[in-house]
Amino acid sequence: MMPRTIFSAEHEDFRKTVRRFIEEEIMPHHERWEAQQHVDREIWKRAGELGFLCNTMPEEFGGAGTDRLYSAVMMEELTRAGASGIGFNLHSDIVANYINNFGTVEQKKKWLPKMASGDCISAIAMTEPGTGSDLQAVKTRAVVDGDDYVINGSKIFITNGYLCDLAVVVVKTGESGEGAKDISLIVVEADRPGFTKGKPLKKVGMHAQDTCELFFENVCVPKSNLLGPKEGMGFIMLMQELAWERLMIAVISVAGADMAFRHTLEYTRNRKVFGKPVASFQNSRFKLAEMKAEIAIGQVFVDRCLELVLKRKLGVDAAATAKYWCSDMMCRVIDECVQLHGGYGYMLEYPIARAYIDSRAQRIYGGTNEIMKELISRTL
Repeated sequence: MMPRTIFSAEHEDFRKTVRRFIEEEIMPHHERWEAQQHVDREIWKRAGELGFLCNTMPEEFGGAGTDRLYSAVMMEELTRAGASGIGFNLHSDIVANYINNFGTVEQKKKWLPKMASGDCISAIAMTEPGTGSDLQAVKTRAVVDGDDYVINGSKIFITNGYLCDLAVVVVKTGESGEGAKDISLIVVEADRPGFTKGKPLKKVGMHAQDTCELFFENVCVPKSNLLGPKEGMGFIMLMQELAWERLMIAVISVAGADMAFRHTLEYTRNRKVFGKPVASFQNSRFKLAEMKAEIAIGQVFVDRCLELVLKRKLGVDAAATAKYWCSDMMCRVIDECVQLHGGYGYMLEYPIARAYIDSRAQRIYGGTNEIMKELISRTL
């Protein structure tokens, strides 16, 4: 593979620490978490103790003030271990960013330190049963009642939803008729009356991840829980953060493809067919060569996008390109890896089978890849 030059020695030291934590404290429990459809809360507390949560947040709010390459390291290491149940990335790099970038000082002091310590698990509630990728069509509504908002509606496919202590909720607050201008973001604590959670959803993959529905029935929250300077700013805030969210998916996709490739390379070298290693056949060598090339190409593009993130210059089109191409590439690679494993590739005790069922969602969430193509086409 092409040598990677974006990480410093400090980043690589952090990688070693994260890798040890995953190997010793996450993976021994992951199969049990898959059976119960959510991880134990204790792993969040432990991650907080080690400084693995919200580390890009300012030190005054419980973070370490690191750059987002530390976040990329965490994503890569969780993915390479196959730890698909851990929702740290959404908590630390999506929800925390909305609060840090658009919240008041009081809001940051109230929520971020608890998020960094693992005492407060967070989710973002965007998708609704009838809206999918069309955020302007959400029906969950927040109506002003004195000094409060009263929220009614429901959300679906919410990562960290079952365990969450607070959620940043996408709501309608206006009646302008222009969807984007009516969208606001409100922080809703899970202990408020009327906020209820469904059981973890039975997904094809990512079985340990606590994805569920959230329901809001006359949930009363103070106006001070509104993110941003005024109502109707939600869509603008979402668009500012979605580029990073989509690049996160690309980072995970390349790491996932690389993990699948490495497992398959080892398997094909050791597995014999007709008295010869599977890797010795020309078809196998060519397939492995194609995968190595595609992963290398994706990695270079993702690393370039990460450089742009550090300079605050990542564009919507570049992030959409990375998300679409890398998640498609990962699915192609993993499918080929399953084929090279033969029947064993369909057995869940093999990492490649788990990767196969866990990877498909990458082309859907964060905006479907069809939406990504639409975004790219608008720049032509």
